[in-house]
Amino acid sequence: MSTPARTCDDGQVASGAVDVLVVGAGFAGMYAVLQARRHGFSVLGLEAASGVGGVWYWNRYPGARCDVESIDYSYSFDEDLQRDWTWSERYATQPEILRYAEHVADRYDLRRDYRFDRRVTAAAFDGTDANWTVTTETGECHRARWLVFATGSLSAPNRPDVPGLDDFGGLLLQTSRWPHTEVDLTGRRVGVIGTGSSGVQLIPLVAEVAARLTVFQRTANYTVPVLNRRFAPHEWNEIQRAYPERRRRSWASLAGTPHVAYHKQYAEIDEAERLAAFEARWREGGVLFGKTFDGQAVDPEINEAARRFAERKVREIVRDPQTAEDLLPSGHPVGAKRICTDSGYLETFNRGNVELVNLRRDPMVRITERGVETARASHDLDVLVLATGFDAMTGALTRIDVRGPRGDVLAHTWAHGPLTHLGLGVPGFPNLFVLTGPGSPAGLSNLPLAAEQQVNWLMELLAHCGQRGIRTGGGTGGRRAGVDPARRRSGARHAVPPSRLLVPGRQRLQ
Repeated sequence: MSTPARTCDDGQVASGAVDVLVVGAGFAGMYAVLQARRHGFSVLGLEAASGVGGVWYWNRYPGARCDVESIDYSYSFDEDLQRDWTWSERYATQPEILRYAEHVADRYDLRRDYRFDRRVTAAAFDGTDANWTVTTETGECHRARWLVFATGSLSAPNRPDVPGLDDFGGLLLQTSRWPHTEVDLTGRRVGVIGTGSSGVQLIPLVAEVAARLTVFQRTANYTVPVLNRRFAPHEWNEIQRAYPERRRRSWASLAGTPHVAYHKQYAEIDEAERLAAFEARWREGGVLFGKTFDGQAVDPEINEAARRFAERKVREIVRDPQTAEDLLPSGHPVGAKRICTDSGYLETFNRGNVELVNLRRDPMVRITERGVETARASHDLDVLVLATGFDAMTGALTRIDVRGPRGDVLAHTWAHGPLTHLGLGVPGFPNLFVLTGPGSPAGLSNLPLAAEQQVNWLMELLAHCGQRGIRTGGGTGGRRAGVDPARRRSGARHAVPPSRLLVPGRQRLQ
């Protein structure tokens, strides 16, 4: 499928074309490179970081931990890999997950197909030969028949638009770009802006060492104790024995994990049993509290019961009544946002060195050289941490200048919301595919299994196109997306992903 070398717009000579170009070296990207290679395609991976791991390469803040159990948050495609790697605890921390990603890269020699420290800045489709030209920040140009963005749903840092942020005279940190060297916060006055997953994980550890911790909260989130523990050596025999059934149940589930809701319907049981079911899930730990009962995410009565239970827990744990009220989520049902998991987050606000600032009652005005100024007070700080998360789902893609065959810009096409075909293709952008992105279950599922499903399906599609001489596929349709209907009538051969190409046994992950 290769084509002669071409010249980029800036005059730089493009490299020889490959069949598949993958952007990103996280779980989805690495698996895409591996499977492209196994399907006989020439493949090149580009990655902005200096190594593999995706979000786990960048998110190195203290307390960073996955909220999916480690034995599930791993690849399932190779039983030998599954057997040879031993997880140390129920919910793995960032360093262990990164070591796992590096182990996978070593085991399958994936780095040989990657170029690191290559941030992609632009991609343009040439309709004359059905190839993408991809440009990096370093000025390199690469051409490929199929372009696969595995840039992740949580990879574009969200820097808050707060006046004076650059004026701060102390140490400014961001959880999504934490330094690779140790940061000592002992005895310092620390402020943390943000109480999503990153803030909830970071805040308890900072409170243990800081002289003073001020937490600036705009929106309270539902958070459940993670109740993590280390695995005992003897447990691994049982884990390995049960893995086939655990994986089978995960693949048959909605979210890629083996867990199921309470065995009785909410309406069938009395209030005492309902409370016992919620309590059992709370004590089990993790995000599964949001799925205690079937229909909890859509039935207002069940969701309201879950909300009342969670609020009661907050009031039981947090001693100061006003602080407890400020920590109660409002404005969204339980599970509408991904539930946070924590290790002593609520208990942290019982410490004498911790203050919670409710920004809805006391809005932030500006950042000053000395700290944070709100409408009611000034907070002097030595360190300011931005735990403000990501421009999720679309941000990593819309920051790249992606142009379709008629010059349509992806960021403009998605200006009023992302439009995809099956969560993989983008109408008007042929031969381009997005893994674990908008329209996919990525944000609400076990990502490694979701990535396996999408990549397996995609490689079947690409093989199908190659066998039939089809040059373009994916999001090829519609005037809305900038595709000329006359071109579709001209006899050019296209392939929209047919449902029959679903990989057997992988259909039910949603």
